[in-house]
Amino acid sequence: MHENEISERIIGAAIEVHKLLGPGLLESVYEEALCRELHLRGLRFLRQQSVPITYKGIKLGTDLRLDLLVENKVIVDLKAKEKLAEIDKPKLLTYLRLCDKQLGLILNFHVELLRDGIYRVVNNLQEAR
Repeated sequence: MHENEISERIIGAAIEVHKLLGPGLLESVYEEALCRELHLRGLRFLRQQSVPITYKGIKLGTDLRLDLLVENKVIVDLKAKEKLAEIDKPKLLTYLRLCDKQLGLILNFHVELLRDGIYRVVNNLQEAR
């Protein structure tokens, strides 16, 4: 499955979660609900995935932690805050580069309509063939 198809399915799942729960809850609540919805939709994912970081051939003592890695292709960074920080999108791009992934989604559930809280971040994403 291509990253774009996976992201469509993730977004559909997130919309369902937001529709049922609404804004104003903790990020951890949305993470748990989204994981349940992804499971119901048959998507494989890893939650709070630890990723080692290597610097100049040496593994650093602190790992990167991803909120969700879906189908081993799409990184999902969950938020539940009033406004994204300017660093949130560049941070996700760094995660994509370090993990050698091409597509990431920031899903901010602290909005009235979820479509206003969805951001795609790409790292040399290849189109489906």
